[in-house]
Amino acid sequence: MIAVKRRSLNLALTFHSRLAIRTNSVRIAKGLWIRILSTVHTAANEFKRMNISSNTHDQKLERHVVLVAPEIHWNTGNIGRTCLATGSFLHLIKPLGFSLDSREVQRAGLDYWENVKLTLWDDFDKFIMKMVPQLDEMAVFSKRGAKPFWTIPSTKRLFLVFGSETRGLAEALLDRYARATYYIPISAETRSLNLSTAAGIALYESLRLAEPFHGWAPRSSSGYGEKS
Repeated sequence: MIAVKRRSLNLALTFHSRLAIRTNSVRIAKGLWIRILSTVHTAANEFKRMNISSNTHDQKLERHVVLVAPEIHWNTGNIGRTCLATGSFLHLIKPLGFSLDSREVQRAGLDYWENVKLTLWDDFDKFIMKMVPQLDEMAVFSKRGAKPFWTIPSTKRLFLVFGSETRGLAEALLDRYARATYYIPISAETRSLNLSTAAGIALYESLRLAEPFHGWAPRSSSGYGEKS
């Protein structure tokens, strides 16, 4: 009986899906088949309880968008809306060029603004002291960054840092994270991208390896949305 149990456990660890077990079920007795499924189910529950995944793509990615001294309320509202759409956090570093109570911020975020996971910081150093990001968890954006944005790290937790619309990020901050600076390619005819556009590009690129998510049902062949 001990040998049989060990064999069922080994098989459960070897086959990573129910389909794989069914493929080999012809050579397995019915009683052992039931024990294998039970073992796989128990192991899956244990991995879930311990928050461990055998596939790194299954791990929930944590994304933070950091705006240092943003000046235009409309951009911040749009970025907040994008953060909410992706389950990301938004951090605003003072000074701000607008009031968060302004109608323009709320209008850009529509009726979603109150649901944005927002944190307001007095300065960048306080943000760093509290959040304690590692170097490989930082992606600092500048048009003179060292690396293209599609090379940003695919760490579980990542902070995407952007400067103000007219001044960008301070040289001291860029020097501080010189090995973690990135750029989004643009032509010489353009000074920069709109801040909310840049944040959206970088945020979705950082989610390339995320577990697929989409809150809307796909269109059916008849052209109408399928009922949930």
